[in-house]
Amino acid sequence: MIGFIGIGHLAGSIARGLIEAGTPADSILVTAHHRSTAEAFAAQTGVLVAHSNTDLAERSDIIVLAVPPKTVPGVLDEIRAAAPHAVLVSTAAGVSIASMAGHLEPSQRVVRSLPNVAASVRQSMTALAPNFDDAAALAPVRELFEAVGAVEVVPESQFAAFSAIAGCSPAFTFTYIDALARAAVKHGMTKKVATRVAAQAVLGASTMLMQSDASAADLADTVQSPGGSTVAGVVALEQAGFGAATVAGVEASIKRDGELA
Repeated sequence: MIGFIGIGHLAGSIARGLIEAGTPADSILVTAHHRSTAEAFAAQTGVLVAHSNTDLAERSDIIVLAVPPKTVPGVLDEIRAAAPHAVLVSTAAGVSIASMAGHLEPSQRVVRSLPNVAASVRQSMTALAPNFDDAAALAPVRELFEAVGAVEVVPESQFAAFSAIAGCSPAFTFTYIDALARAAVKHGMTKKVATRVAAQAVLGASTMLMQSDASAADLADTVQSPGGSTVAGVVALEQAGFGAATVAGVEASIKRDGELA
């Protein structure tokens, strides 16, 4: 049984992804701060509503804690005695495993997760950091997040960097696509068409990279014919500081993540 404490946008996307991937809806338990929210989600999807967070913890093998960071300590205190058998998966941003440990039994298996906004379209890039070294115990957690995208297991110490290049980068990418579209609008294309063209081009390039053993730099070289229009554009981007600006954006996100933590 998989339990979701909190069934907002992110948790709802994950639960729906699981169901679409073949997980029986009646093997998913949910609770919410307002019971009506959980009941509405159950009516839409067929999942079950637990009587309480403790009831959910007692019945679940995996517990997904999908509540706001400030409420995490209270929820952990509530389910502590009921959850020692389960793997607890937290999606709370900025809440470290160490900070959760004081509210749990010493032997509690915990996985800190960091999905991104694309979970809503089953294209998330999710980081997992477990406090245990047991591939068999982690496997169902991987499967849970693979229902909404790709998964990487990384040390918790790298979460700030991961957040910058996976959690923050969709905003960077939307900004880049919008800039491409505006440049085409300048030359007569409509914004709607230009945005669709630019978005598809970015999707295609990303797909090529994901399916290739070559580096991003090597693939970029294959598109640039000597003296051609592409290399002219790449040189102009570099002269304008494109690469340095991207690195600066990532660094700023990592710095701010540390300040918020």
